[in-house]
Amino acid sequence: MADHRETGTGNLFAELMDHVSSLLRKEVDLARAEVAEKVNSALGGIISMAVALVFAIVALNTFSAAIVSWLAEAADLGAGWASLIVTVVFGLIAVLLIMRGKKALQARNLAPSKTAQNLRRDVESVKEAYK
Repeated sequence: MADHRETGTGNLFAELMDHVSSLLRKEVDLARAEVAEKVNSALGGIISMAVALVFAIVALNTFSAAIVSWLAEAADLGAGWASLIVTVVFGLIAVLLIMRGKKALQARNLAPSKTAQNLRRDVESVKEAYK
């Protein structure tokens, strides 16, 4: 009878180890998928920042002269004041786009939160099973 009990316990332990091993593999796979998703999100943020920079440069170089000229004439301002106003407007647009890209790159947006939550749940399940 002792052999039957030891074999049963050994089998249960082996099954437990198989389940834990399988669970860990699945969690690692989930972490990989989640990290890949976060990297894609970060890439989108980087692209957004690059596009913002291009738009800022293009906008300043192509429209500045025309708008400065129009503003100086329409508001009876000097070219210096008109240039300053145009620069501030284009600068604000660039800052807003950079902030948007920066937000997408924050560490909390890149962390594999679903995997961490699942691992905490799995640890609690294993603890409950051994009580």
